[in-house]
Amino acid sequence: MGKGTKLRTIEIYSMLAVDLLVAFLSYYIAHFMKYGRIAFFYEPEMYTTFLLVVMIMVLLYTILVNPSKNLTMRGFLVEFASVTKYVICEFAVMASLLFMLKYAETFSRLMFGYFIVVLGILTYFSHIALKYYIRHYYRAEKNQTKILVITDKADYDEVKLHMAEKLEVIRGVAGYVIWDGDAEAKLGNRESYKDKVKLLTIDEVFIYLPKQDRKEVREIIDFFQMMGVVCNYGLDVANMYVSSSSIDELAGYTVVSYSVNDVDYNKHMIKRMFDILGGLVGSLITIILTPFIALCIFIDDPGPVFFKQKRVGKNGRVFNIYKFRSMCKDAEKIKEKLMADNEMGGLMFKMDNDPRITKVGRFLRKTSLDEFPQFFNILAGDMSLIGTRPPTLDEYEQYDPHYKRRLSMKPGLTGMWQVSGRSEITDFDEVVKLDLEYIDNWSMSQDIKILFKTVAVVLCHKGAK
Repeated sequence: MGKGTKLRTIEIYSMLAVDLLVAFLSYYIAHFMKYGRIAFFYEPEMYTTFLLVVMIMVLLYTILVNPSKNLTMRGFLVEFASVTKYVICEFAVMASLLFMLKYAETFSRLMFGYFIVVLGILTYFSHIALKYYIRHYYRAEKNQTKILVITDKADYDEVKLHMAEKLEVIRGVAGYVIWDGDAEAKLGNRESYKDKVKLLTIDEVFIYLPKQDRKEVREIIDFFQMMGVVCNYGLDVANMYVSSSSIDELAGYTVVSYSVNDVDYNKHMIKRMFDILGGLVGSLITIILTPFIALCIFIDDPGPVFFKQKRVGKNGRVFNIYKFRSMCKDAEKIKEKLMADNEMGGLMFKMDNDPRITKVGRFLRKTSLDEFPQFFNILAGDMSLIGTRPPTLDEYEQYDPHYKRRLSMKPGLTGMWQVSGRSEITDFDEVVKLDLEYIDNWSMSQDIKILFKTVAVVLCHKGAK
């Protein structure tokens, strides 16, 4: 699936979930309106069959008709026409099936009528609500796909107008590089842009430089691919080697999209659903554990129960990570005095017998209990169950472009580094190597393997300090 299909994937899966829920609710509301009570599985077989067929019909309609197309763009009348078409189709198919299954004489016509009316009303208003929810969600800066635009002075006004009028609702402009402009203007020019954008939050780059030669465009794409950023070029670039490419549309422009790894948004949507499920379970466990852990922390070292720290997530997004506090209250200040004892080569800080760790904190770290509040970060969408290690702000500010590619996926509660030695790895470049290995070979089956390995590592206390 191409890079430009992220919005389509969101529309398809979200509308399918809403339509299944609405069909389910419509059946029970219709049954209650007819019989004055809620029906479960003790009703006559034909009613259970009716509900099952309704749910199958919703799935088939989604696959065959694709009713979610342009959901976020269409108006009230277009939505009404779409829902009317859907309800008529449901009515025709269900009436035909009831007749063929010889249920037409015994199945309540009044309940069937209630079902169709309720289905139409709930479906229409749920689609309107879903559309506004998607728009509202992606108005937030942290949820948008941030695009860096690179163009020249001659095309700047036209490109900016296209971005304002035609850019998808899920995308937002991170800024403009004026290729032949002043070095200090916007986000720089051909000479200065690399330093200016290195630490910027960028998910994609749109390059519109029709007058530039292939060599310069190749250098731009190579630079951003090193950072793990998807590149969209406004014109075809013949005979250019990249790991993966596809034809897409962006703000009214036909683009060739280049990325280090092929992006399948269906799989990423499944990963997010997996994260939500795991986040819910983990958050519930965290709520149960918190009173007991909080008491132990406070008795050992009075002060805050939770430790909050700014970390850097996907493509440079800053968020607050949460843990149970395992160090003394002024741990961050003491860290500066301990830098000479750092046992980690590179940008990370690690040391044996860290004097900042409390007695209870040492137990929490050994059992990985200190990590549990991060399940709330997973629910919020800042992190994933499986991913790369989120760097601190001071680490991130020292990154070169090669290191930034490890942030091209959401950071995880666990990952390759955690199941490959954790504290026993003393070279930051080795951490980067493991993270890039995970990104380059990512699959849901790999995530499941890492999850099981994490459980084994935690139970055996391997690499925990």
